[in-house]
Amino acid sequence: MIMLKKMLEEMSVAVVGLLAIATPVLANAPEGGGAPDYSGITGLYYVMIGGILAYGVYDTFLKKS
Repeated sequence: MIMLKKMLEEMSVAVVGLLAIATPVLANAPEGGGAPDYSGITGLYYVMIGGILAYGVYDTFLKKS
């Protein structure tokens, strides 16, 4: 259990680092001078929200106290 907790902590640090680096890159530059296209970053937000919800389900229903 301790090993799993350490692995999750390391993965979360890696994910936060990747998000900090990838967020500006995912805002696509407009071709005609219009507003930027945020379609890439939208998928990233959905993945983040899904991860948070999955952890909530794990913490609420699957975690053994």
